[in-house]
Parts: sequence; C-alpha cells; structure tokens
Amino acid sequence: MRPLTEQAVRDSFVNCSRGETERLAMPRDLAERPWDDLDFLGWRDPGAPGRSYLVAEREGEPVGVALRLPSSRRGFSHRSMCSLCLTTHPGDGVSLMTARKAGAAGREGNSAGIYICADLACSLYIRGKKALLAGSRFEETLTTEQQIARTVGHLSAFLAKLRD
Repeated sequence: MRPLTEQAVRDSFVNCSRGETERLAMPRDLAERPWDDLDFLGWRDPGAPGRSYLVAEREGEPVGVALRLPSSRRGFSHRSMCSLCLTTHPGDGVSLMTARKAGAAGREGNSAGIYICADLACSLYIRGKKALLAGSRFEETLTTEQQIARTVGHLSAFLAKLRD
C-alpha cells in the first residue's frame, strides 16, 4: 500500500460525515507504519474500544470505512478464523466488525459485517511479520503473493457491499 497522509485518510471515508472524519482518532504512528507490508491500513480507536477504522486502496484510490465492534464481548474458549486473511485466533482475537453502508442506505441504518482479526494486522500475519501469540495460520500451498491477492479480494468484496 502506498503511504497516506492524515488528510488523505480523513478524506477517504465513505460511511462517515465530514464532522465524524474530522473527530476520529488517527494512529499516532501513521508515518512509521510498514506501508510496503500493508494491504490496508487498520487501527483501533484507543479512546473508544468499540470503534475501528480501515482504509484500503480500491481502483487506485483510498477508501476508508468506520467499523463498530459488538458492545459485549465474551471470552470464548473456541478458535475463530478471520474472513480476510484466514488466520485463526483463540478467544476474542477475531471480532465481528460492522460498518454502516455509504449513502442513503447507511442513513437508513443498513450495515454489513465481517469477521476480522481484532488487531487488524492481517497483512502482517500473512507475511510472517507479526507473530501469533496463541493463534495459527494453516499451512497452505498458496504462495504469499497468492494469499495477499486472496485477502485483498475478500476485502474488496466487503467494501463493495458497503458501496452498493
């Protein structure tokens, strides 16, 4: 992913008002992110544990979405799999994140959801740049590049649901 400025990130959101994008908490380490290893920029809002943000390139342009996590999270003893990168995590390492749809559909309360790594580090798990504490990645016959393409495809499909 190409590096983005704070203003480019704020301007990319499709499911937020201008005021919401101006108030959202930006990552403090934006300039230091490992951009070459990212398929999307994702971060949790440190001041609001139920909020996350994701920005991906779609057709060469950044597209950002605000995500919500469930208000009650229970520590399950089972494992869950991320729908984007197919990494499995125990407990609450994977969360259902929902996003309000863009435009009129979103104003009417319509949303879409996806199960995703709670820390939004899918890109780093695929590349082996972030170690899993207790989770795992299945051994695959796909190359890393093919796994990246699959993840980007899954993310693009999710983003398309928000724009339709």
